Amino acid sequence: MSEIRFQSAGVLGAGLVGGLFLTTRIRYTGREELQKYHDAGQPVMYVFWHGQLLTLVHVHRHQGIVVLVSEHDDGEYVTRILERSGSSTVRGSSTRGGKRGLKGLVRAARAGHDVAVTPDGPKGPRGVFKAGALVAAQLAGLPVFPIVVRPAGAWRFRSWDDFMVPKPFTSIEVEYLAPRHVPRDAPREVLAEIAAEIGSAMTEREHA
Repeated sequence: MSEIRFQSAGVLGAGLVGGLFLTTRIRYTGREELQKYHDAGQPVMYVFWHGQLLTLVHVHRHQGIVVLVSEHDDGEYVTRILERSGSSTVRGSSTRGGKRGLKGLVRAARAGHDVAVTPDGPKGPRGVFKAGALVAAQLAGLPVFPIVVRPAGAWRFRSWDDFMVPKPFTSIEVEYLAPRHVPRDAPREVLAEIAAEIGSAMTEREHA
Protein backbone atom coordinates (compact mmCIF):
# COMPACT_ATOMS: atom_id res chain seq x y z
CA MET A 1 0.00 0.00 0.00
CA SER A 2 2.87 2.37 0.81
CA GLU A 3 4.44 1.78 -2.60
CA ILE A 4 1.22 2.77 -4.35
CA ARG A 5 1.04 5.89 -2.21
CA PHE A 6 4.63 6.84 -3.00
CA GLN A 7 4.17 6.24 -6.73
CA SER A 8 1.00 8.33 -6.78
CA ALA A 9 2.71 11.13 -4.89
CA GLY A 10 5.56 11.15 -7.40
CA VAL A 11 3.27 11.37 -10.41
CA LEU A 12 0.98 13.96 -8.82
CA GLY A 13 3.82 16.02 -7.35
CA ALA A 14 5.82 16.20 -10.57
CA GLY A 15 2.67 17.16 -12.48
CA LEU A 16 1.82 19.92 -10.03
CA VAL A 17 5.35 21.30 -10.15
CA GLY A 18 5.32 21.39 -13.93
CA GLY A 19 1.90 23.03 -14.04
CA LEU A 20 2.75 25.67 -11.46
CA PHE A 21 5.90 26.87 -13.18
CA LEU A 22 4.20 27.19 -16.56
CA THR A 23 2.75 30.45 -15.22
CA THR A 24 5.87 31.90 -13.59
CA ARG A 25 8.67 34.04 -15.03
CA ILE A 26 12.16 32.97 -14.01
CA ARG A 27 15.23 35.19 -14.28
CA TYR A 28 18.74 33.83 -13.75
CA THR A 29 21.81 35.64 -12.49
CA GLY A 30 25.37 34.39 -12.04
CA ARG A 31 25.13 31.39 -14.39
CA GLU A 32 28.09 32.46 -16.52
CA GLU A 33 30.67 31.04 -14.10
CA LEU A 34 28.71 27.81 -13.77
CA GLN A 35 28.65 27.44 -17.55
CA LYS A 36 32.46 27.62 -17.65
CA TYR A 37 32.71 24.54 -15.45
CA HIS A 38 30.13 22.66 -17.47
CA ASP A 39 31.87 23.57 -20.72
CA ALA A 40 35.06 22.10 -19.26
CA GLY A 41 33.25 18.89 -18.28
CA GLN A 42 33.66 19.60 -14.56
CA PRO A 43 30.80 18.43 -12.34
CA VAL A 44 29.75 20.71 -9.49
CA MET A 45 27.96 20.54 -6.17
CA TYR A 46 24.86 22.71 -5.76
CA VAL A 47 23.90 23.78 -2.24
CA PHE A 48 20.64 25.54 -1.36
CA TRP A 49 18.29 25.85 1.59
CA HIS A 50 15.83 22.99 2.05
CA GLY A 51 12.84 25.31 1.87
CA GLN A 52 13.75 26.42 -1.66
CA LEU A 53 13.80 22.91 -3.10
CA LEU A 54 10.58 23.11 -5.12
CA THR A 55 11.73 25.84 -7.51
CA LEU A 56 15.06 24.14 -8.10
CA VAL A 57 13.45 20.78 -8.88
CA HIS A 58 11.84 22.60 -11.81
CA VAL A 59 14.82 24.73 -12.81
CA HIS A 60 17.21 21.76 -12.95
CA ARG A 61 14.78 19.13 -14.23
CA HIS A 62 16.08 16.44 -16.62
CA GLN A 63 19.73 17.33 -15.99
CA GLY A 64 20.71 14.05 -14.36
CA ILE A 65 21.66 15.71 -11.08
CA VAL A 66 22.12 13.37 -8.12
CA VAL A 67 20.43 14.76 -4.99
CA LEU A 68 21.04 13.75 -1.39
CA VAL A 69 17.64 12.99 0.19
CA SER A 70 16.88 12.11 3.80
CA GLU A 71 16.10 8.52 4.77
CA HIS A 72 13.15 9.77 6.81
CA ASP A 73 9.72 8.74 5.52
CA ASP A 74 8.98 12.14 3.98
CA GLY A 75 12.20 11.78 1.96
CA GLU A 76 10.56 9.00 -0.04
CA TYR A 77 7.97 11.44 -1.38
CA VAL A 78 10.72 13.89 -2.34
CA THR A 79 12.64 11.06 -4.02
CA ARG A 80 9.70 10.08 -6.20
CA ILE A 81 9.08 13.67 -7.33
CA LEU A 82 12.77 14.21 -8.10
CA GLU A 83 13.00 11.00 -10.10
CA ARG A 84 9.87 11.90 -12.07
CA SER A 85 11.56 15.24 -12.83
CA GLY A 86 14.69 13.64 -14.27
CA SER A 87 17.01 13.67 -11.27
CA SER A 88 18.52 10.76 -9.37
CA THR A 89 18.85 10.41 -5.62
CA VAL A 90 21.04 8.91 -2.95
CA ARG A 91 19.58 8.43 0.50
CA GLY A 92 21.22 9.63 3.68
CA SER A 93 21.87 12.72 5.77
CA SER A 94 24.07 14.12 8.47
CA THR A 95 21.92 12.35 11.08
CA ARG A 96 20.90 9.07 9.44
CA GLY A 97 22.64 7.02 6.77
CA GLY A 98 25.31 9.68 6.44
CA LYS A 99 28.20 7.51 5.24
CA ARG A 100 26.05 5.79 2.63
CA GLY A 101 24.79 9.12 1.30
CA LEU A 102 28.32 10.54 1.21
CA LYS A 103 29.65 7.57 -0.75
CA GLY A 104 26.77 7.84 -3.20
CA LEU A 105 27.48 11.51 -3.88
CA VAL A 106 31.19 10.95 -4.37
CA ARG A 107 30.55 8.01 -6.68
CA ALA A 108 28.09 10.09 -8.74
CA ALA A 109 30.51 13.02 -9.00
CA ARG A 110 33.35 10.78 -10.12
CA ALA A 111 31.02 9.42 -12.82
CA GLY A 112 30.58 12.98 -14.10
CA HIS A 113 27.25 13.95 -12.50
CA ASP A 114 26.44 17.22 -10.76
CA VAL A 115 25.26 16.63 -7.20
CA ALA A 116 23.03 18.64 -4.88
CA VAL A 117 22.72 18.96 -1.11
CA THR A 118 20.47 20.96 1.21
CA PRO A 119 22.98 21.84 3.95
CA ASP A 120 20.35 22.74 6.55
CA GLY A 121 18.46 19.46 6.07
CA PRO A 122 16.95 17.12 6.89
CA LYS A 123 15.43 18.71 9.98
CA GLY A 124 17.13 22.05 10.46
CA PRO A 125 17.73 24.41 12.02
CA ARG A 126 16.69 26.41 8.97
CA GLY A 127 19.49 28.41 7.39
CA VAL A 128 22.29 26.69 9.33
CA PHE A 129 24.88 25.32 6.91
CA LYS A 130 26.16 22.03 8.32
CA ALA A 131 29.82 21.49 7.54
CA GLY A 132 29.23 17.82 6.75
CA ALA A 133 27.54 18.91 3.53
CA LEU A 134 30.97 19.92 2.20
CA VAL A 135 32.69 16.57 2.69
CA ALA A 136 31.57 15.12 -0.64
CA ALA A 137 32.85 18.22 -2.44
CA GLN A 138 36.14 17.88 -0.57
CA LEU A 139 36.60 14.21 -1.43
CA ALA A 140 35.51 14.53 -5.07
CA GLY A 141 37.20 17.88 -5.77
CA LEU A 142 33.94 19.62 -6.64
CA PRO A 143 33.42 23.38 -6.81
CA VAL A 144 30.52 24.34 -4.56
CA PHE A 145 27.86 26.54 -6.16
CA PRO A 146 25.40 28.09 -3.69
CA ILE A 147 21.97 28.88 -5.16
CA VAL A 148 19.43 31.36 -3.78
CA VAL A 149 15.78 31.62 -4.90
CA ARG A 150 13.90 34.91 -4.55
CA PRO A 151 10.24 34.88 -5.64
CA ALA A 152 8.23 38.09 -5.84
CA GLY A 153 5.32 36.24 -4.26
CA ALA A 154 5.18 32.89 -2.46
CA TRP A 155 3.27 30.83 0.04
CA ARG A 156 5.33 29.53 2.95
CA PHE A 157 4.47 26.46 4.99
CA ARG A 158 4.55 26.48 8.76
CA SER A 159 7.37 23.97 8.77
CA TRP A 160 10.89 23.94 10.14
CA ASP A 161 12.31 24.93 6.73
CA ASP A 162 9.74 27.64 5.91
CA PHE A 163 9.02 25.65 2.73
CA MET A 164 8.33 27.99 -0.17
CA VAL A 165 5.81 27.58 -2.98
CA PRO A 166 5.91 30.41 -5.55
CA LYS A 167 2.51 31.85 -6.38
CA PRO A 168 1.15 31.44 -9.91
CA PHE A 169 2.14 34.19 -12.35
CA THR A 170 4.86 35.51 -10.05
CA SER A 171 8.42 36.35 -11.07
CA ILE A 172 11.33 34.42 -9.57
CA GLU A 173 15.02 35.25 -9.48
CA VAL A 174 17.44 32.33 -9.23
CA GLU A 175 20.93 33.48 -8.32
CA TYR A 176 24.09 31.36 -8.55
CA LEU A 177 26.68 32.71 -6.13
CA ALA A 178 30.42 32.58 -6.71
CA PRO A 179 31.78 29.04 -6.39
CA ARG A 180 33.83 27.96 -3.40
CA HIS A 181 36.58 25.35 -3.46
CA VAL A 182 37.16 23.08 -0.48
CA PRO A 183 40.84 22.12 0.06
CA ARG A 184 41.33 18.37 0.04
CA ASP A 185 43.39 18.55 3.25
CA ALA A 186 41.09 20.99 5.10
CA PRO A 187 40.55 19.89 8.72
CA ARG A 188 37.14 19.89 10.38
CA GLU A 189 37.49 23.40 11.79
CA VAL A 190 38.28 24.84 8.35
CA LEU A 191 35.27 23.07 6.87
CA ALA A 192 33.16 24.68 9.58
CA GLU A 193 34.53 28.12 8.70
CA ILE A 194 33.83 27.64 4.98
CA ALA A 195 30.32 26.37 5.75
CA ALA A 196 29.60 29.39 7.92
CA GLU A 197 30.85 31.78 5.24
CA ILE A 198 28.76 30.16 2.50
CA GLY A 199 25.71 30.06 4.77
CA SER A 200 26.05 33.76 5.61
CA ALA A 201 26.34 34.64 1.92
CA MET A 202 23.26 32.58 1.07
CA THR A 203 21.19 34.19 3.83
CA GLU A 204 22.33 37.67 2.82
CA ARG A 205 21.43 37.14 -0.85
CA GLU A 206 18.14 35.49 0.05
CA HIS A 207 16.99 38.80 1.51
CA ALA A 208 18.65 41.06 -1.08
